[in-house]
Amino acid sequence: MNALLTDLYELTMAAGYFAAGKHEEIGTFEFTIRRLPRNRDFVLTAGLHRAIDYLLNLRFEAEEIAYLRGLPNFRNAPAGFWDYLAEFRFRGDVFAAPEGTVIYEGQPVLNIRASLIEGQIPETYLLSAITFETLVASKAARLAHAAQGRDVVEFGTRRAHTPEAGVLGARAAYIGGCAGTSNTLAGFRYGIPVMGTAAHSWVMAFETETEAFRQLQQLLGDRTIQLLDTYDVLEGAREVARLGDPLWGVRLDSGDFLESSQRVRKILDEAGLQHAKIMASGDLDETKIAELLAAGAPLDAFGVGTELAVSGDAPSMGAIYKLVEIETAQGTRATAKHSPEKQTMPGAKQLFRFEDYDILALHDECAPQSEAMLKPYVIQGSLVTELPDAGAIRERARAGLAKWPTRDRHMEISHELELLTARIHGA
Repeated sequence: MNALLTDLYELTMAAGYFAAGKHEEIGTFEFTIRRLPRNRDFVLTAGLHRAIDYLLNLRFEAEEIAYLRGLPNFRNAPAGFWDYLAEFRFRGDVFAAPEGTVIYEGQPVLNIRASLIEGQIPETYLLSAITFETLVASKAARLAHAAQGRDVVEFGTRRAHTPEAGVLGARAAYIGGCAGTSNTLAGFRYGIPVMGTAAHSWVMAFETETEAFRQLQQLLGDRTIQLLDTYDVLEGAREVARLGDPLWGVRLDSGDFLESSQRVRKILDEAGLQHAKIMASGDLDETKIAELLAAGAPLDAFGVGTELAVSGDAPSMGAIYKLVEIETAQGTRATAKHSPEKQTMPGAKQLFRFEDYDILALHDECAPQSEAMLKPYVIQGSLVTELPDAGAIRERARAGLAKWPTRDRHMEISHELELLTARIHGA
């Protein structure tokens, strides 16, 4: 794992900790949702798989150390620091909310207890990895909710910010409720159902639309989804009707989806193809899907690309990673940030979930008849909880989303945490 995939200041702080003799002090760092994205009442966590893989494989290669030694920021770094980096491994503990967990504003997603350097260096990677997949999973949950049980297929790799983001986004979208993805590598890597139709170039490559449809049908059989809007939607639907089965259905990729779907449905039904489904794709989001269904559009499935791959209406999230506790030779000291609008709560914490409300408490408190949401994944640098596959995570998410959580859910702060916070902030 490339240890330089981080911000420079994480590494300069690491050198500073070492120079100050603090590198063996133990800190607890907490990843928290400070502010929800706009238009969100909650988020659905994803990305823990990458976070764990990163921590378990974090190493500094000789050429990376040589590069750092040549930077002016490290001119005064002790010689022993470079030997320390050469032997660097993550030997700490990780407690985290499982992927597919509903999380609200102000709640922790993950905490790390490790030496200051081992806990500091991962900050940049963890914030990026978990935030991105969480945003996409949360967007997918909104799309699936709007679709009211109809399939939503993730089509977004070509619009993702990088090809790898497309693969990871496909996984997150599946966790959030999408039925599958068009990304073949995501299917291979994560066991996600892969789905696809054909592009307009397929239709244009043949002399006639009918021949294009016939050839696709011969190849795909009952998996065939004919794309209707290359030339004329209604004429395309009539050609599909003339060819008949085998057929899964048809796809509309442009135009007035309400009117087109109603007229195409009539054509298919009159040809005895009542079983054939109609999929819509093209600049869709949850609002448009909900509006189409409310208007009575006979649509059976949706393909969503751009808005899902980049979480278009909420592409960023106020997640933070802060030191909340430090253990020194003199004892354990809770830490917190005091600056206005960016205050943090001190102490290593646990989130307890009841049926109708949550309690945020210190990590050594108990809350009978609740579920402790931050669970052990890594202890002393070793994996202690196996990571489930994407399908199992998707089921966890489905159960958590069953009541469609809202911002109205109440979170109490435990009495002990309130007292500690008041003392640390001087209240």
